[in-house]
Amino acid sequence: MSAILLTGASGFIGQALARRLASDDHRLRLATRSPLPGCPDGAEVFHFAGLDPATDWTAALTGIEVVVHCAGRAHVMAETAANPLAEFRRINTDATARLASQAVQAGVRRFVLVSTVKVCGERTRPGTSFTADTTPVPADPYAISKLDAERAVRALGASGGMEVVIVRPPLVYGPGVRANFLRLMRWIDHGLPLPLAGIDNRRSLVALDNLADLLARCIDHPAAANQILYASDGEDLSTPELLRRIGMALGKPARLFRAPAWLLGSGARLLGQRALIDRLYASLQVDIRPTRRLLAWSPPCTVDVALERTVEHFRARKQH
Repeated sequence: MSAILLTGASGFIGQALARRLASDDHRLRLATRSPLPGCPDGAEVFHFAGLDPATDWTAALTGIEVVVHCAGRAHVMAETAANPLAEFRRINTDATARLASQAVQAGVRRFVLVSTVKVCGERTRPGTSFTADTTPVPADPYAISKLDAERAVRALGASGGMEVVIVRPPLVYGPGVRANFLRLMRWIDHGLPLPLAGIDNRRSLVALDNLADLLARCIDHPAAANQILYASDGEDLSTPELLRRIGMALGKPARLFRAPAWLLGSGARLLGQRALIDRLYASLQVDIRPTRRLLAWSPPCTVDVALERTVEHFRARKQH
């Protein structure tokens, strides 16, 4: 078992991963800025004031063999920073590089960086998938900052003898999911008619439990060293199929009908939802065959089971 520092332990991915790593009997140190609900038994909590290039990780890294870096500035729906790229880079790139540099100095063996599929772009052509050989084309400040972080950590690892594992998940869903996925559940739960029946696309998603399982595998597996790995549920869905499956989990039919793409696009612009509609129409697929082969890994949770768990949490929150 390894001594692990997990950053972002109070976040959506971090909480699930902390539970998983604790169940594997790793020696766990959880770094968090926010109060940590349900801290796993035996885990040590390291509180820090903020994630920035000046953060001193020396104490947190003492005795640590593996760092799993989940903390960062997430993609935001309503940007408030005067210079979004500078702010994303300050936290996601420069602060990550600081952590990786100090990890090298502390003798950390492996650094697992949770990145994003968005470093490669927002969509794939029909019948194609992002792979480790795909030329990155980040389309927004968030994705640019994450790609810069990947490059900085890999360079530091190569020069300092530290193994680096990059994991690029697509959209992550599960209990407590927010943003667009939560919006879709609310639409279906309210019985809203949705003009999305005619969409013919494919999108890769990854359930929270599947991502946590993969990250846990990346802690010690020798073949993960210095790899770029993609995560998904192994079943890519069209938008209409995803909505129908969410409806099945909710016990409410997804009320879908067809509408011309131009009409939907015009309505989305008027409502300020063009980015969401673009994502609902576009394909975005990742190739997890190398991940399966290298790590002898398969997603342990099916889409339908993961959706049932997500919906169960959604219903419980509605009652409070």
